[in-house]
Amino acid sequence: MNIFDAVVLGLIQGLTEFLPISSSAHVQIAEQLLGLSDMSKPQLTAFIATIQLGTELAVLIYFFKDIVRIAGAWIADLGAWPSRFGRKKLSPSSAIGQDAKLGWLIIIGSLPVVFIGFAFKDLIENELRNLWVIATTLIIFGILLGLADRYGKREKSIESLTPKHGLLFGLGQALAVIPGVSRSGGTISVGLALGYSRQAAARFSFLLAIPAVLASGTYEFLKTYQDLSQADLAATLVAATIAFASGFSVIVVLLKYLNRGSFMPFVIWRIALGLALFAMLFSGLVSA
Repeated sequence: MNIFDAVVLGLIQGLTEFLPISSSAHVQIAEQLLGLSDMSKPQLTAFIATIQLGTELAVLIYFFKDIVRIAGAWIADLGAWPSRFGRKKLSPSSAIGQDAKLGWLIIIGSLPVVFIGFAFKDLIENELRNLWVIATTLIIFGILLGLADRYGKREKSIESLTPKHGLLFGLGQALAVIPGVSRSGGTISVGLALGYSRQAAARFSFLLAIPAVLASGTYEFLKTYQDLSQADLAATLVAATIAFASGFSVIVVLLKYLNRGSFMPFVIWRIALGLALFAMLFSGLVSA
């Protein structure tokens, strides 16, 4: 992989990771168009895992204060469990109580993707990593996102989250193991369908992704990084840096945009890209 390819893929990863349009779909399409078939599967896996860690670093920095506050409240709540019946527990309505609840909900919401990821690992990494599947999921889940955005009540704040809803958000995230679904797209669609505001759905989507992406990205990187040559490793670090910078910018812009804007532009993009991908597959411009 040369530096130009690394820059392009890092930019695509950063620009698409947090938008509900599927970064995995865009990166896989770009790999085909750039002709990266000379890289082995372990090399591509190591590369993608590393640039995903770059974008996740953007989330950690942007939400750093929130993460520290939530983690601190969760640890305090966990420490109170041994003497739960002998001490006054945190009020769910207090700021600390809300943060502790959010910590538990992130854990609950992370369970589905862990189970599905392990149960269907081979299917996900082989049969489903196919451009025909990606073209189909881009369109279908684009339509579902549009319907959720159009008909969801968008009244609930992130403080309204319940364990049941946290688990449903997690199921939405777990669907993203299918290429083309989109991690943020799946969770945001669920959130909108449950009546959460666009801002609330997006914020919880970003927070919920942290454990899953950090765990899977670190695992895949440690398992495969030795397959990268010195040149590929340097290019991968360049791509990860660009993914971090562009990803951070997208988070800032998206959360401001969602104060007034809808998800319809992303719905249109998903459907248009899915149709274009079908056209490229039928014409032989790309192979599945």
